[in-house]
Amino acid sequence: MFRFVERHPFWSIIILLAVILLLWLIVAPWPADLVTLVGRKKVFLNALFNGVTLGALYFLVASGFTLIFGLMRNMNLAHGSLYLFGGYVGFAVADTTGSWLLSFVAAFVSMALVGVVLQLVVFRRMEREELRQTLVTIGLSIVLADLLLWIWGGDFYQIQTPDWLFGAVKLPLITAVKTSGKVVYLKYPMVRMVIFVAAVIVGVLMWLALNRTRIGMMIRAGVDDRDMLSASGVRIQLVFLLVFAFGAGLAGIAGVVGGTFQSLAPGEDMRFLLASLVVVIVGGMGSIPGAALGALLIGLSEQFGSVYMPTYAVVLTFLIMVLVLAFRPQGLLGAR
Repeated sequence: MFRFVERHPFWSIIILLAVILLLWLIVAPWPADLVTLVGRKKVFLNALFNGVTLGALYFLVASGFTLIFGLMRNMNLAHGSLYLFGGYVGFAVADTTGSWLLSFVAAFVSMALVGVVLQLVVFRRMEREELRQTLVTIGLSIVLADLLLWIWGGDFYQIQTPDWLFGAVKLPLITAVKTSGKVVYLKYPMVRMVIFVAAVIVGVLMWLALNRTRIGMMIRAGVDDRDMLSASGVRIQLVFLLVFAFGAGLAGIAGVVGGTFQSLAPGEDMRFLLASLVVVIVGGMGSIPGAALGALLIGLSEQFGSVYMPTYAVVLTFLIMVLVLAFRPQGLLGAR
């Protein structure tokens, strides 16, 4: 951070002013003129929190994708299918057992096993052949989509929120002040807040694992020079197999999260694959903080766009990607 301030003092001031303005918009009561111009503060705060929680969901999907694509250079375009498949498995387990937490375990384990099969059968035979990987995984995603449609049909499914997470929590954020002087505070669903906190914990643990542990050192060394790492006695294929399984398992967990506060339906696999690609491009390949920043930007752009510019909401997301590619092709936090 200090290096960024030293190198870019102008942009540092702009970012600081933007943060101060955002904090004022969140905390302070809005004057009548601002309400007339922008709309009710409650709508703004809901869009903000929805964007942050949607970004948390995108991060869970994209973090597994950035491990597989950004670190291992495996072009897995069936990653969205793992998301939807994991969500369906989680729904089936939660519907059968009534346990929301058990659905996460089932989705992670089942998608990790699918990831192991993909790594052994597909990617190990096509190492460093990105075009073949792309074509094969596109075919696999089509086959998986048809299989999921055959098994679960074209209906919408939603995983039931457990009773202990049901309802809303009152946040100390003022949305309005009535004429009587009574202050109205924002209420927000508890389950979305818990999922956001869980995504932050997952992100921090992943960053620590990649940057502060021996296994993380081996992963990064294997990406840079796998031949030298293999010569040192490390079973690099086993390391990559575990990383692939973990990334696929994260996609399964994200499917349960998406099925809890959104829904599961055919087509969601392509939507989240595209979102993962955009997040990784914006944030930077192989960067966990980059995936978090990219997911946050894309989530906020989608929600604010749908509220304030519904016609151009999709365009806004790709505009961010185009600007990043134009001025910083390696991504906002990607290595040069």
